This record gives sequence, structure tokens and C-alpha cells, in this order.
Amino acid sequence: MPDRHLRPSSGWIEVICGSMFSGKTEELLRRLRRAVIARQSVQLFKPAIDNRYGLATIASHNGLRWEGEVVETAAELLARVRSDATVVAIDEVQFFDVAVIPVCNQLAQQGLRVIVAGLDTDFRGEPFGPLPALMAQAEMVDKLHAICMKCGGEASRTQRLIDGRPAFYEDPVVLIGASEAYEARCRACHEIPRR
Repeated sequence: MPDRHLRPSSGWIEVICGSMFSGKTEELLRRLRRAVIARQSVQLFKPAIDNRYGLATIASHNGLRWEGEVVETAAELLARVRSDATVVAIDEVQFFDVAVIPVCNQLAQQGLRVIVAGLDTDFRGEPFGPLPALMAQAEMVDKLHAICMKCGGEASRTQRLIDGRPAFYEDPVVLIGASEAYEARCRACHEIPRR
């Protein structure tokens, strides 16, 4: 990654996306650590719906943690951005509604570096929430891959499991969970019964 991110001359949007267990949050936290080392003012937000690791804690599956701010809506996020912030990060951005798209663009227009991380597809393998639109408007997009839990190949999908079996297509899209409910799968091993 170029060091241009250390000294922004104008704002931009970076997207980190991929399946569950691909290292999205780990990469987000790595970029934030680098920004702090570069003496930039960082703010990290997460949606209130994601309470897996504690209310305000943003955590990767490998144990990295960072205290962030919990918000219900994109409007609340925008209102809480500090005037001294130079980097605004949003984890699990797929859980926000489409209002997060103009908020990210507004922050970038104001000269901020905006970093978002989240699932680009849902458990069905279909575009998830606002992330696909953010990918189209971002200056930088990194799609990460996990390891398929069935064959060991490159995983780009998130398999939802209910009692160890693949979830049905018509099951609700949002179900907060981790390894007890999801695993990474490649295209060939990804199963969606009743599609």
C-alpha cells in the first residue's frame, strides 16, 4: 500500500471487503495503527447491531481489539465526527442503510480519509447493503479472501450454518454471529438450499 495514505492532500474512501474470516477487521485495525503512528487523529465507528465483542469494542477474529464508538445511524455517525479527525473508519458497514453512502462521500469531500470494512456479499452470495455502492465510489478497494473450510481453497463466500447445515435461501439476511454460525467457503463449496 502506498505511503500516500500517511499524508492526505485530499479526502478519499477506502473499502476493505470480503467474506467472514478473511481479515477485514484485522486490516482495518492495521491501517488505523499506522495512522496513529503518523500522528493522525483517528475515529472508529461500528453499528449498534454488532455486539459480538462488547458494546464499543471492535475486534478481529484473531483477537486484535480497538475501542470505537457505537452508532445507530449514519446521521448519528456524521454528527459525532470530531472536528480534529483526519481518519474516520467504519467497521461492519454492511449493517448501515444506504444513508451511509452520502455520509462517507461527504467526509471524503471534506478532506478526510474514510476507511470502511465489511461483507460485500451476504450468506446467499448476493450484494450486501451499502457496500457494493461504496466499492463503486471508493478510490481504493481491497477484497480479501479466507480459506474454504471444506476444501482449503480461496474462500470468497460466507456460509451460514444452522445446526451444522447450510441455511435456506429464505432465511433472514442478518444474523449476528461468528464461527458458531458461519464459515468461509469457496464458490464451489458454498451451498444455499432452496435457491
